[in-house]
Amino acid sequence: MLNAGDRAPDFSLESDSGDKVSLADFPGKTVVLYFYPKDDTPGCTRENQAFSEALHAFTEAGAVVLGVSRDSALRHRKFRDKYDLGVTLLSDPDLAAHEAYGAYGEKTMYGKKVMGTIRSTFIIGPDRTLKHVFSGVKVDGHADAVLALVRGGGAPGAPRSSTSKGASAPKGAAAKGAQAPSATSKSAPAKRAAVKAPAKAAAKPR
Repeated sequence: MLNAGDRAPDFSLESDSGDKVSLADFPGKTVVLYFYPKDDTPGCTRENQAFSEALHAFTEAGAVVLGVSRDSALRHRKFRDKYDLGVTLLSDPDLAAHEAYGAYGEKTMYGKKVMGTIRSTFIIGPDRTLKHVFSGVKVDGHADAVLALVRGGGAPGAPRSSTSKGASAPKGAAAKGAQAPSATSKSAPAKRAAVKAPAKAAAKPR
């Protein structure tokens, strides 16, 4: 797993819109990159909805939000459309980005050690250093915690969030309890923000 202060690895992954997206597409931007296990599962759905609901606030704070899983771009499109998600979803079937960021490895599921995606979030500064790293993320309230850090900034050497310390890797089912209300938005999910560099075409409108 990478740590705050490390250089963020670049990547080039297919998005839910069929475009290639890389870290280099966002010069001067803060990038929130989160890895989640699987589309259309309870916890992952809530996480993607929460980031989508907060997307306008992230955009206002100068940040781009990207979700990554092993799912195909086609499955991402179906997932996006089913829940009207605004975030851009990237497909990493070969685990290239997962492994580069340390978001794939051994975790505990239902009391057993298994290999799989470690639910993780990385806040990447405009200088491409990691400002904050979350590993073993607990879904409820996580998007709001990330937004608070993006708004407040943070030095490259800042410690990890307490959510990453001693946390078990997420189980396949959602955590018990209702989703914590978002402090950023109580309305329908924000429309997708443009995720390409200015020189590239905007994402296909829906």
